[in-house]
Amino acid sequence: MKTDKINLHSIRKKAKELSKYIIHTPSTKLNSQFISKLLGNSDVFLKLECLQHTGTFKARGALSVARQIPIEKKGFGVTAASAGNHAIASAWAAKQLDMSAHVVMQSSANPFRIRAAKAQGATITLKEAGAPLFAEAERLVKDEKRTFIHPFEGLHTSLGASGVGLELMDDIPKLDAVIVSVGGGGLISGVAAAIKEINPNCKVYGVEPVGANSMSQSILEGKPITLKKVETIADSLSPPMSLPFGLALCQKYVDEIVTVSDDLICAGMTLFQEEAKLAVEPAAGAAMAGMISPLRSKLKNKRVGLIVCGANIDSESYSSLLSRGVANIQKLINQIEC
Repeated sequence: MKTDKINLHSIRKKAKELSKYIIHTPSTKLNSQFISKLLGNSDVFLKLECLQHTGTFKARGALSVARQIPIEKKGFGVTAASAGNHAIASAWAAKQLDMSAHVVMQSSANPFRIRAAKAQGATITLKEAGAPLFAEAERLVKDEKRTFIHPFEGLHTSLGASGVGLELMDDIPKLDAVIVSVGGGGLISGVAAAIKEINPNCKVYGVEPVGANSMSQSILEGKPITLKKVETIADSLSPPMSLPFGLALCQKYVDEIVTVSDDLICAGMTLFQEEAKLAVEPAAGAAMAGMISPLRSKLKNKRVGLIVCGANIDSESYSSLLSRGVANIQKLINQIEC
């Protein structure tokens, strides 16, 4: 396991390598009296990775991996398997390095995300989620000699994502806790490593959907597990499994992972819209949901960093999920008041 290759030196080195391409996204205080009161007078700082190239943090890891492709293989291009965000990011990364991209996306992928991948110059193939999706990507590796960019596993994926945590800690010193959404573990593994290498006393909390909790189950079991079923509105957080490298980093650096329902994720999205004036996707809503519900008692009177991981969502879906969120915010307030 190469987890020992992730340290503050390698994190800063990777960030410098990617700085030519990657946006140093803003870190800003959330000016919301409602949320501050909800958390017992905590100060919340948002890391706006939703303003990154391609609309999510995924650009960092995809570019980090793409830059490792040997020159003799660059002419064959890259491939990826994704519900959306990783495909967009892989296409963008390939474009930056003058490579072609042929990405495989779920047939159920949101049309907005398919258009976004095409806009980055990618050829798109649609396949059913799960085994058919990855089988097609494997075929492209074999038949077209493309390099596969994994959506969340690997040294350079985590190192790429670590730049999010590095920037946050450089911008907002003396944080007590940082909250990160969890899918396959590519984001939280890198963010947590950066945070703990800089400030071991800062807590790192992960947030998973109840219906896609492979990382917390893997930590409980002490080994990577694969879920028999995944059910969540947060498709960006829906890999059915964890994998060894990401799991090892989470075991080393993450303090706790909590789970939230889809109803709470919608409430989190609505709070982002109403209190931060941000239109985010469910994956980002999950981080807010974790902060205001299962983690609320642990964050009282703290300085809290919240990673806003992405904002790739179409207006129709967004409107529907906001409506669902409104009712659930009121339920949450009623629970707290009781």
